[in-house]
Amino acid sequence: MAYRVLIIEDSPTMRQLLVFTLKRVRELEIEQAGDGVEGFKKLSAAKFDLILTDINMPVMDGLKFVGLLRNDAANENKGIPIIIITTEGGEAERDKGLALGANSYITKPINAVSLISAVRKHLNIP
Repeated sequence: MAYRVLIIEDSPTMRQLLVFTLKRVRELEIEQAGDGVEGFKKLSAAKFDLILTDINMPVMDGLKFVGLLRNDAANENKGIPIIIITTEGGEAERDKGLALGANSYITKPINAVSLISAVRKHLNIP
């Protein structure tokens, strides 16, 4: 069974690194978006099982994306697990991201083992 993952990250280099890391999990199909607005467009066109999002992005940042996704009562995507991946390592940012509805918060630089472990946990992949 394939799980669909949406990566929302404005840095092409970081997106490439995340895709490369996640390709180690064979069950994943990966889509990419450059900001929260593009992320919502992808969500309206296809179903996803997990979202990874950065915080600091142009147009719509990751916190706004998480807040809008979680607070839209009519949104069928509102229950998708979300992992925030960011350089914002402060406790206040972490607490805000989790309070808005993110399921996990990982700081950059990315530890591949931690990222894969979090993805497997949220998708229930052994």
